[in-house]
Amino acid sequence: MRGYDYSQNGFYFVTICLKNKIEYFGSIKNGQMIINKFGKIVEYCWYDLINHYGNCRLDEFIIMPNHVHGIVEINNNREGAGLKPARTDLESARTLINKKYSLSEMIRGFKSFSSRRINEVNFDSVFRWQRSFYDHIIQNDGSLYRIRKYIKNNPLRWELDRNNNNEN
Repeated sequence: MRGYDYSQNGFYFVTICLKNKIEYFGSIKNGQMIINKFGKIVEYCWYDLINHYGNCRLDEFIIMPNHVHGIVEINNNREGAGLKPARTDLESARTLINKKYSLSEMIRGFKSFSSRRINEVNFDSVFRWQRSFYDHIIQNDGSLYRIRKYIKNNPLRWELDRNNNNEN
């Protein structure tokens, strides 16, 4: 949303797609997502975000064959280590703990961390995320509940998903 401060406290629903919708992370079998080694790397990098961004809390998340859905809570009342190693002098440590990372910074980090790791183990081609990502600001508990349910049930709807490249 133009002019919105994406570093302020709140819940954010994000969808991050692969370039050209290539199915890279596994497949859907009987309504269940079966992740492969690349999907496991993405999963690790997603859950590792909390170790890099002190104001990040992760909620519901799912890996699909060619995209991910997740809910990120930004909570600037928490302490954390930040992306860079903590320095020993007290003033620098306070600055790092109090840094308000934005949703864009977190997603950029996630995409960078996961791309680097996948490309280290995949020599056949260069892995790429689609440019940018989709976001939705979650404004109330009802919306949060519906989005959590949508994420959990996403594999069941794969045949109807617009990101599904398979012909039905």
